[in-house]
Amino acid sequence: MADTPHPDHSHDHDEHKNHDCHQEQEPHEHEEGEPYEAKSSPFDDGEHHDHKKHQDHDGNDTTVLMKERHAHPEDAHLVKGACCQHHEHGCGHPMKVDAPGSTKRPPPPGSKTQYTCPMHPEIVQDGPGTCPKCGMALEPMTISAEEEGEDTELADMSFRLYISALFGVPTLLLAMSEWIPGDPIAQFYDAQASGIVQFLLATPVVLYGAWPFFVRGWQSILHLSPNMFTLVSLGVGVAYVFSVAALFFEDYLPPQFRSDDGSVHVYFEAAAMIVVLVLVGQVIEIRARARTSDAIRSLLGLAPKIARKVDPDGGEHDVPLDDVQIGDQLRVRPGEKVPVDGEVVDGTSFVDESMVTGEPVPVEKQPGEPVTGGTVNGTGSFLMRAEKVGGDTVLSQIVRMVGDAQRSRAPVQNLVDKVASWFVPLVVVAAIVTFAVWATIGPEPKFAYALVNAVAVLIIACPCALGLATPMSIMVGVGRGAGAGVLIKNAEILQHMERVDTVVVDKTGTLTEGKPSLVAVVASDGVDETRLLTLVASLERQSEHPLGEAIVRGAKDRGLELLPVSDFSSTTGKGVRGVVDGKQVALGNRKMLEEVGADPEPLLGHAEQLRSEGQTAMLVSLDGKAAGLLGVADPIKESTPEAIELLHQAGVKVVMLTGDSRTTAEAVGRKLGIDQVVAEVLPDQKGEVVKKLQEEGRKVAMAGDGVNDAPALAQADVGVAMGTGTDVAMEAAGVTLVKGDLRGIVRARKLSRATMRNIRQNLFFAFVYNGAGVPIAAGVLYPVFGLLLSPMIASAAMSLSSVSVISNALRLRWVKL
Repeated sequence: MADTPHPDHSHDHDEHKNHDCHQEQEPHEHEEGEPYEAKSSPFDDGEHHDHKKHQDHDGNDTTVLMKERHAHPEDAHLVKGACCQHHEHGCGHPMKVDAPGSTKRPPPPGSKTQYTCPMHPEIVQDGPGTCPKCGMALEPMTISAEEEGEDTELADMSFRLYISALFGVPTLLLAMSEWIPGDPIAQFYDAQASGIVQFLLATPVVLYGAWPFFVRGWQSILHLSPNMFTLVSLGVGVAYVFSVAALFFEDYLPPQFRSDDGSVHVYFEAAAMIVVLVLVGQVIEIRARARTSDAIRSLLGLAPKIARKVDPDGGEHDVPLDDVQIGDQLRVRPGEKVPVDGEVVDGTSFVDESMVTGEPVPVEKQPGEPVTGGTVNGTGSFLMRAEKVGGDTVLSQIVRMVGDAQRSRAPVQNLVDKVASWFVPLVVVAAIVTFAVWATIGPEPKFAYALVNAVAVLIIACPCALGLATPMSIMVGVGRGAGAGVLIKNAEILQHMERVDTVVVDKTGTLTEGKPSLVAVVASDGVDETRLLTLVASLERQSEHPLGEAIVRGAKDRGLELLPVSDFSSTTGKGVRGVVDGKQVALGNRKMLEEVGADPEPLLGHAEQLRSEGQTAMLVSLDGKAAGLLGVADPIKESTPEAIELLHQAGVKVVMLTGDSRTTAEAVGRKLGIDQVVAEVLPDQKGEVVKKLQEEGRKVAMAGDGVNDAPALAQADVGVAMGTGTDVAMEAAGVTLVKGDLRGIVRARKLSRATMRNIRQNLFFAFVYNGAGVPIAAGVLYPVFGLLLSPMIASAAMSLSSVSVISNALRLRWVKL
């Protein structure tokens, strides 16, 4: 819910955020009558933030709507193959995670872990199995910080590889014996005996080692979704079946299969070694793909497993993290990790928040300040009160957001899907054409050449490289961003961010600290400044407006004692008034002073001067006479000048939006080198400003607080929420910066460019590999160079192609942001 401005008074100030998300506010006006926009940060440090709309009756997070589940019970523990095509669109299912630091409890009787396909997240079922579309083994939707025992898939495929290599390598040596000087094996076996031994050795490889490939190949046909396993099972099956026929039914084969000596060659070694090499690729791929989840697993591992609880009587003892409840007081000793989100109650220390925000400099924490679970305490010790535990902590929300983003799909994937949907059928057609051409015009034995080359075409084609090109880069890129405090909502946002050439920023809380302070008290002749501030602060205490709070804090910092107020009233668009210590006090803009009969003219010149210095000026009258004015300023963040300079270096235009007066806004703009300043803007007008920039052909990223800026965030090509590291449950924005720092936009843009460049590299390699590999396997080089590609070499190339794509994606883990 976007807050509306507060009715209490009319201050000439920008859109300061109110820390109470639920207080409705009416427009304020500035000194010249410009409406003031009060905002409420979605990253509220307190306990007032309303999460109910994100939860169901059981308290579970239901922000992301789950699609209809389709159960496809398949064989369990089969290898996760390369996903070759993606038929479905839309978002996948939200990833479930154990709370960081959680010690897992036994599931309720009858409950089952749900599994989903990483490449087709719409596929969900209870229990393990295989994806009916791509053949990939389904993965559990619940993630824990530690590996839960041995990876059954890796163990299964490794064992199949061991058995296949044990029988496959001797098969190859036996078949290639004629290439060994002296052909020593021929002294013990004739051709028939050698063929039988090869058959005995190759059969376990094909029937056991390749069994997962045949299962997936058959499933792909049943589901009309041909994939990599369709091609592999066809290639291995054709080579093996033909070899069996050639060995035991040689007399029934056409003469075109016979060599000059009248024999028919067998290809058991090709069938066996194809299986071995594909299994090698699968094992390497499983290990490599497991590393793409390192980012989530490392985030989950940040929180400690125990916390030091302080009892009401002062006693301390360790408790499991799962037992920590909201309101518990916890002791955090030097060097320990903060167990949950909360607030410092006693003590001071410096806390390293780099693992959550990406900022390497430790942050000082004093009583009343928030701390985030998973961050590391420095040399001090402090007592904290737990405010968010379990799945509600910042760390849990980050993990959930990263997991969902990793399973999302980039628009570029649509093109890949279209290509992949036709890829396997085209390869099968190419293999048939290859066989026909070689059987017609090839050298003798024509059918033997035709068979070998057709099998090579089937084996070398790698739809997996196409299917993995985008998802692997997205998974690694999103994880890398999370480590730098940049949370990407989905892959589409990551793709759009690359093209952003204009950044629109909300002034308060984005460019500035969002915490206004009193910097000037100017009294008219004959009026005491201390007396003026006492009266005004007493009046302002009746309001919870951020500017009023700044004045009250300023008075208290000066040791002033506030007085009772009567007849308090607020006039929308003008200001506030009341009786303090017997005097009629009014505070606001020119209209307010004129309403109470005071002449504002003596104050306007000085007010303009304060605004030119970037301050908000408020006029004061006592008993119907102009008595002075107050200046409140919102300090610019230390990181803002550097961030704007980096954006300019990247060729990005920076536009500042503010509800403040033009004079004040332009003063801030000049100081920071902002390209364009749009002042006196109402909340509902920000979206129009963004739309106008888009109509000029610009790709716009809007950075704001995600509450009153929600329309503009939704209108922008990319919405960026500026957080404080205490709440990352953003809906309006596509990018959340855990640290409310504009430099995060620079990081997000670098991450987007690096990820999209990596995706293009992967797609280029995949298309070039398949575009060149299939014709070479078909024998196009034979007429010129006399070169043919062995099916075994084709299988090695196919296996390495998918591994190369994954390895290239893993380079994103070290991209400098």
